[in-house]
Amino acid sequence: MSSRVMDAKPLRPQVMSTQGMVAAGHYLAASAGFRMLAVGGNAVDAGVAAGLALNTVHTDMTTLSGVAPIILYLAEERRVVTIAGIGRWPAAATLELFRDRLGGIPEWPLNCVVPAAADAWLSALEKYGTMSLAQVVQPALEMAEKGYAVYPFQNYAIGHYLSTYQKWPENTRIFLRDGEAPPVGTVIRQGDLGRTFHRLMEAEKKAGSGGRAAGIRAARELFYRGDIARAMVDYTRRFGGLLSEADFATYEAKEERSFSLRFRGLELHACGPWCQGTVLPQALGILSNFNLASLGYNTPQYIHVLVEALKLAFADREAFCGDPEFVDVPMEGLLDTEYLRARASLIDVERAWPGVPPAGDPRRRLAVPSEDVAAASARAWEGTPPDSIRPTDTSCVTVLDSLGNLFSATPSDGYSQGGIVPGLGLGVSERGAQSHLDPDHPNALRPGKRPSLTPNPFLLLKDGKPFMAMASPGNNRQPQAMLQVLLNMFVWGMQPQAAVEAPRFASYSFPATTYPHVYYPGRLYLEKGIDEQVVPKLEELGHQIQWWTHWTWSAGGVCLSMRDPATGVVYGAADPRREGMAIGL
Repeated sequence: MSSRVMDAKPLRPQVMSTQGMVAAGHYLAASAGFRMLAVGGNAVDAGVAAGLALNTVHTDMTTLSGVAPIILYLAEERRVVTIAGIGRWPAAATLELFRDRLGGIPEWPLNCVVPAAADAWLSALEKYGTMSLAQVVQPALEMAEKGYAVYPFQNYAIGHYLSTYQKWPENTRIFLRDGEAPPVGTVIRQGDLGRTFHRLMEAEKKAGSGGRAAGIRAARELFYRGDIARAMVDYTRRFGGLLSEADFATYEAKEERSFSLRFRGLELHACGPWCQGTVLPQALGILSNFNLASLGYNTPQYIHVLVEALKLAFADREAFCGDPEFVDVPMEGLLDTEYLRARASLIDVERAWPGVPPAGDPRRRLAVPSEDVAAASARAWEGTPPDSIRPTDTSCVTVLDSLGNLFSATPSDGYSQGGIVPGLGLGVSERGAQSHLDPDHPNALRPGKRPSLTPNPFLLLKDGKPFMAMASPGNNRQPQAMLQVLLNMFVWGMQPQAAVEAPRFASYSFPATTYPHVYYPGRLYLEKGIDEQVVPKLEELGHQIQWWTHWTWSAGGVCLSMRDPATGVVYGAADPRREGMAIGL
């Protein structure tokens, strides 16, 4: 390992502390989580507070009525829990309706699923937090009522999606200035969102005699069975939406088991196939069959092997992953050491797969797919739609507290994709855009089914003890960015902040999750900062190179919180590609 890699100096200082850490996709959200830790709250209290703050200041990318996948480690119980914060398709949504009558998955509100973030936050807080909703929502309430200043990435995002904001009256009223994206430094106040927070707090207060949990459940009841649900249903139906009050009333963000894989003495825990949680552990498992250090840091050979491992993982995602209530997903096989070794054998160090490789056969632990799996994969990969698709994006929060609890979440679904409901200050999740219309695809649209979404937070344990929480926005770049950060740390010896800041690359050589599933065979993006001399060799290997600018938001926005078990020192890192920040206690 070269000293040049180990001694890489980050742009930002390496944040360290001894008690706790919050790293989030916006500095005000990190501050909100820190406030909870500072007054004795645990990682869940801090994570929910930060998440609600993201739903307030990062509204171009998240909302309380969007999605919020969560994974957490409970130190006292020595247990990992995931909360599937993803909504379900309405009962009225059928594949035949979208494929045969609508000709695809239209934009908002026909792509709406039941909002999940509210239930995910409230469920985590009720079961595993220590504070009331009124306490954890206070920072977000202040930001909604007193306002926050528009930051550069939000100015860019609103400008990028300006036509959506201009289309909907509430989006225009709240966020635009003279019909354009608000300049950096503009103060945004969200009175309706503040009033929604107050209504939830009032519901909690009225039920408070039944205890903390009863109060939180009362707030949830208002959101999913009261006036808030009715307002969202009525507004989306005005524009052709399919959601009903019954869809809201029967919704629950379910707790589901995590899935783990060991890598270099670490135990990585990921969410299940209701998201792309398989990709990162599969890629790591495939790469464990290579001597990565011998390839050299960000050399053509190193980049090639990582990209080919990721392609194999994405191929399996396409062939197998969907809502496990509707699809029999072979999770044990997908993360089996023997199977991943077999998949690794498909990597040709002298030649890139020209597109996405074939899926494997994890049930039989075979790298070569059986005939039926191969056929399903081919159907999923047909066609290359135009690249006008506008994918939604995401934010993130990670927390580690003094007790050893870990919290990681990737909230998403902001107002860049659809309308804000008058009087609520909330949109409605458009996550249905991440479904397929091929009936043989595991992520095919069905009534009541959860789309398999891109956000995929994860945790690491070391020697059975809590070690790290990590998450990133970035759609299909999420697992690619997090993979490189992990390898930067555990192969190349970088400190967390330097590992996060190091230049990245990402493959687009597989179908995107978001409809119409754009696919660019062979395309590989390199971020400025990677040595340009790698290009000829990568092109010789078969990669089609495109360049990102330095510090591009497209490369992800990784945040992490971790404790060194040898020293007890807590580290935080946040990506300068967006407005992320880490704050220690």
